[in-house]
Amino acid sequence: MSADSSTETGSRSSRPLPVRFLTPASLNLHRVFEQNEQRVQKRSGGKIPDPTRPATKGKPRLLLMGQRRSGKSSISSVVFHKLPPNETLFLESTARIQKDSLNSFMEFQVWDFPGQIDIFENPAYSFDLDAIFSEVGALIWVVDSQDDFSEATHRLSMVVLNLRRDYPHINIEVFVHKVDALAEDYRQDIVRDVRMQIADELGDNGVEELNMRFHATSIYDHSIFQAFSKVIQQLIPRLGQLEAMLTNLCRSCRFEKAYLFDVNTKIYIATDSTPEDMASYEICSDYVDVIIDFTEVYGSWPRSQQWRERLEGEPWMQPLENQVACEWAESTMVLSDAQRPVMLREVDRFLAIVAIMKEGSYDKMPQINMNVDVAVKGLTEFFEITKPKDSQEVVNPVLQG
Repeated sequence: MSADSSTETGSRSSRPLPVRFLTPASLNLHRVFEQNEQRVQKRSGGKIPDPTRPATKGKPRLLLMGQRRSGKSSISSVVFHKLPPNETLFLESTARIQKDSLNSFMEFQVWDFPGQIDIFENPAYSFDLDAIFSEVGALIWVVDSQDDFSEATHRLSMVVLNLRRDYPHINIEVFVHKVDALAEDYRQDIVRDVRMQIADELGDNGVEELNMRFHATSIYDHSIFQAFSKVIQQLIPRLGQLEAMLTNLCRSCRFEKAYLFDVNTKIYIATDSTPEDMASYEICSDYVDVIIDFTEVYGSWPRSQQWRERLEGEPWMQPLENQVACEWAESTMVLSDAQRPVMLREVDRFLAIVAIMKEGSYDKMPQINMNVDVAVKGLTEFFEITKPKDSQEVVNPVLQG
């Protein structure tokens, strides 16, 4: 009995361990990621990300907080529910915490907190702070720029002081909201005043470093979508790889600018390394609206078998899937002012590449489509690799057999 058991143990110990199978694309993504990390370390003086920073176990959470009537519910409704901005005037004031789960390219939650509730200092409410803040990706504090914001900045300072000890990993974003009625120069003055007030209050409490970002926003233009783009980008793992892919695509296709959009919210989750241009973003964002709405109406209707057979017959004589560049939405238009083509190519049902091409590049669309197709495959594999997976290793089926 002991001999049999020892023989069995020996055979188990001599059995080769499972080998993880990596495709060439996976190895290339890993190489690009290491190169980007080296560049970041050089720029930051050799600093590396803190490995003790807690990662969210469930869905990343965005908290919308601020004073009453500052515009939190309007922001959530316009960005995530496509409510026309003019209809936000009829929204009721939030009386309880509103929780929305959004299924997009990444699943995350948006919690809208009533302005009258102070979760730290109000004895009438008892909150489990760990349940609220343990999985927060970003805290968005909304300040009404058309009102006296001294109370809003004071409350934000108290929130920062309460969070910095137990939850220092939370990204804090300040939306200086309702700036649509202000002149462009005055908007920056308001943002500067808000920043100085918060810095003074935190400095009086011994906090010298101001780890937060400020955005001038309005629901009546694209500024709110651009601000949320900056927030969401902080939640994306290995964002540098996405930027490197889009930069390489711009170089190979001679694009002026390229964005990777979340088509449901018009938030761009990555762009190339060239300086950002608000006008280019507005053009691409409006183009996403038009094409996606058009596709939802005309692009997903069921096709009969006779209809498919007619299209797959003469003179094409090939399956319908091989006659189009992709199974999703694809479109190209030419701007009349500068003769610059703008193209859109869906990566999947959540993401789309939108790029502004240089003048005269429309004649090179076959080569451009080939490069874009390679980029789409790389992006698809990127999101497959970065998805949370089980602890089980991926085993090469040949070696396993």
